Amino acid sequence: MENFIYDNKTKIIFGRDVENTCAQECQKYGQRILIHYGGGSIVRSGLLDRVMSKLKEAKLEVHLLGGVVPNPRLKLVYEGIELVKKKKIDLILAIGGGSVIDSAKAIALGAKYDGDVWDFFAGKAVPTDILPLGTILTIPAAGSESSNSTVITKDDGLIKRSFRNNINRPLFSFLNPTLIATVPKKHLIAGVVDMYSHIIERYFTNVEHVLLTTELCEAGMRAIKELGPKFLKDPANYDYAAEIMWASTVAHNALFETGRIADWASHGIEHEL
Repeated sequence: MENFIYDNKTKIIFGRDVENTCAQECQKYGQRILIHYGGGSIVRSGLLDRVMSKLKEAKLEVHLLGGVVPNPRLKLVYEGIELVKKKKIDLILAIGGGSVIDSAKAIALGAKYDGDVWDFFAGKAVPTDILPLGTILTIPAAGSESSNSTVITKDDGLIKRSFRNNINRPLFSFLNPTLIATVPKKHLIAGVVDMYSHIIERYFTNVEHVLLTTELCEAGMRAIKELGPKFLKDPANYDYAAEIMWASTVAHNALFETGRIADWASHGIEHEL
């Protein structure tokens, strides 16, 4: 077994309607909140209005930055960093899936760095500070809600790079399984495959004497294999949605990687493609 440090600082608030208590967590870190999100789904569902209402009831100042796309772009990250500094934002609240959360992580990193945030992704610098960050997860897939990684695509040349550091972990994440019932099925399918792949990347290792994490990986894969089809057939079923949402989080919070050297070759190839 390899030496390791496992420090997952993310507080998970899990269950029905838990996002309605978001103001209680946000106000611990200041008064000015930036909500970062993607397209119109959280607008159409009423989630954005509901969250904004809860924050404003708590007398918090709310700013918005939407427009995150799959494979989040560096250009929007730069816009977010500028906005955060201009408005003196105290905390970023990412509402969405992995792309939104990854974009928010990059903005939070850049907000506390005098240089180019791409330096971290290019391996030219290591962060020493990050703006407080929380999330409200809307799709189980990437596991970014409690992971130490973020993946950003540079617009010039479409260069996709990941950056892994424990500083990236959100301070808190709200996981409400009922929020995923209206997500298009094709995204749910991709999400189930993604969480399964996160375990496979950790399962294959050349490190010996890691029986516990090997068994954990196998248990995770068995659970996703059994629950995935049931969940995809009936996403509105709370029990299936809850188990899949939690499986997605645990699959990528690095617990299964403790003491192991993970492979990650498949993700590296995907980034280049």
